[in-house]
Amino acid sequence: MKLSDYTSYDGVGLGKLVAKKEVSAKELAKAAAEAIALAKPKIGAVVETYPDRIEKLDDKSIGKGPFQGVPFLMKDVFGHEKGRKMEFGSKLCEGMITPADTYMTTQLRAAGVNILGRSSAPEYSMSGTTENKFYGNTSSPWKQGFSAGGSSGGAAAAVSSGMVPIAHGSDIGGSIRIPASWCGGVGLKPSRGRVSVGPVTDEGGLGYSANFIQCLTIRDAAVMLDCLSHPQIGDPFIIPKPDEGYAKNYKKPKKYKIGLVLNELFGVAIDPEVKAAVEKTAKTLQSLGHKVDTVKVEIDKNFLETMNKLFFFGFDVRLDGYGKRTGQKPSDKTLEPIIWELYQWSKTLTAADLFAAMSAANIARRSCAKIFESHDIWLSPTNARVSEAWGKYNLSKPGVTMENFSSSLFSEPIQFTVPHNLMGTPAISLPLAMHSTGMPIGVQLAAKPADEHIL
Repeated sequence: MKLSDYTSYDGVGLGKLVAKKEVSAKELAKAAAEAIALAKPKIGAVVETYPDRIEKLDDKSIGKGPFQGVPFLMKDVFGHEKGRKMEFGSKLCEGMITPADTYMTTQLRAAGVNILGRSSAPEYSMSGTTENKFYGNTSSPWKQGFSAGGSSGGAAAAVSSGMVPIAHGSDIGGSIRIPASWCGGVGLKPSRGRVSVGPVTDEGGLGYSANFIQCLTIRDAAVMLDCLSHPQIGDPFIIPKPDEGYAKNYKKPKKYKIGLVLNELFGVAIDPEVKAAVEKTAKTLQSLGHKVDTVKVEIDKNFLETMNKLFFFGFDVRLDGYGKRTGQKPSDKTLEPIIWELYQWSKTLTAADLFAAMSAANIARRSCAKIFESHDIWLSPTNARVSEAWGKYNLSKPGVTMENFSSSLFSEPIQFTVPHNLMGTPAISLPLAMHSTGMPIGVQLAAKPADEHIL
């Protein structure tokens, strides 16, 4: 299959070709391998490919779902595929092998994807950019040396550059949506509990984290949500979904009340061109019959510091456990400087810190969610700014301490994304404009919990 043909289809389109036997899964795998080889030197999005899923692929091993034979990359974070490496972008975890499949992997295989490698991520996915001392940096396909976003930047760059049509992404503060915005893709963070993270974990990141995909079409997002939204035995809770599923819903728009949010939640000024793109989107939605008005959302300015105590309570225990598996110890030799700082700081956190942070998060969640008393949709920028050159948010940035950690690395990229992790609300970044710098602008739409079908 020619690369020009391969890159002209989305995931569902390629799956249909395989189902009709117009192309084989192995042919698609070889096309993906060719695309990866061509793009990897400039983009750096892929850290490993699997020969047994490319040259030695047995087409009979592929599931018969709507993504039959579609090349797919797994993000290098969390324990997904039994027997494969999962190194979390960290020297500490070098060579670590995953002991069991997650339920998400089982559902992905049933969907038909061919998991043929791993995409890059920052160390432990703790950054809004995919810059990594262990693997090297990932570049936006739009401009070499500019951030692909994080933490699913390898996945988003691989998709937007045409290496694969879809790839795994995860999102604890914006890690699907930020890369989608900066790479010009479609990035949906599903509702809390929509995609099971079992069997090992109940709720990733105390419920803040969600797993899904990076893609380029709404169709792929809707069809894959149908594939991955099956509750699993032992899940802590089950949330409702439409009886007819998502793929049939995405062509049935109704009229909604939309709240336009442009106030600076964490004091980060919005780039004028980004603001203009969101305002233009609001006018387009109005022209389609939706009601749009401007809404101000309130959130405690200290929330990011509160979030740190939630995310990093027990972080030292987690890294100590990885070290035991690889025969190494957490240190300034095995961890990037800021992760080493976080590791040491996490040892000082107490149960009282955790419970106080949980209480503060509860207050912040309910404050943010007031918008949904009167609106169906929250419209905002995905990010206050477009992609910038490497060095601004990485985990080796000089001068970063726990006192300025949030303001230095996170307040800018996650200002409009993290509220939806806090609330558990579904949110999607759409590539609806271009900036004068030549970089994509993402516009974010969010809905009430369990309302992905509205998005």
